[in-house]
Amino acid sequence: MCGRFALYSAYPSLAASLRLPLEANEADLVPRYNVAPGTWISAVRRLDDEGPLRLDAVWWSYRPRWAGEGAPEPINARVEKVATSRYFRGAFAHRRCLLPANGWFEWTLVDGKKQPHFLTREDGEPLWLAGIWSDRSDCKPGCAILTEPARGVVAQVHDRMPLALNAESLAPWLDPNLTDRETLRQVIRHLDPRQITHWPVSARVNVPIHDDESLIAPLTPR
Repeated sequence: MCGRFALYSAYPSLAASLRLPLEANEADLVPRYNVAPGTWISAVRRLDDEGPLRLDAVWWSYRPRWAGEGAPEPINARVEKVATSRYFRGAFAHRRCLLPANGWFEWTLVDGKKQPHFLTREDGEPLWLAGIWSDRSDCKPGCAILTEPARGVVAQVHDRMPLALNAESLAPWLDPNLTDRETLRQVIRHLDPRQITHWPVSARVNVPIHDDESLIAPLTPR
């Protein structure tokens, strides 16, 4: 799964990585090293099919408006079911988004204690995580991050991972004219898992109010 991540790249780096025309309020982007569910996060999305791509804020927990206030609020959606589940399929077809991140956190069990790891690209470039969004009954645009079975070194830490897309898949993922599951499967590719690395970090990340650069520092020399 993906339950905590970091985003600290400045807007010029994100825009250069995305390589698509983008509207944004750069002042809204501040470095965050411990992004938790149930908070506002940055997303690239279209508000309607004809509108421009915008980098704005969405609420990290998904609950479509039709589901009502008592419905589940997942933060992740499995790629195996997102296109067919009644809860997600409308957003998958019509309201896909990208969530920028520099890395995410997962935990392993070491001597009976949970040891956090930071997972990121070896080259330091931003990750683009596939997501879906929907307007909620509380008027917030809520989102979920897609997850897939862990690949490469990620499997050393967890059995699931966020769906990070390669550069060629970013435009198709955001294309409002692509709504069919099989068509998307033909054009969307995940980032090569050989580009991902990880290392153990301080357990301070376990507390969401901690938010500073030391949270992603390796515990021991790599």
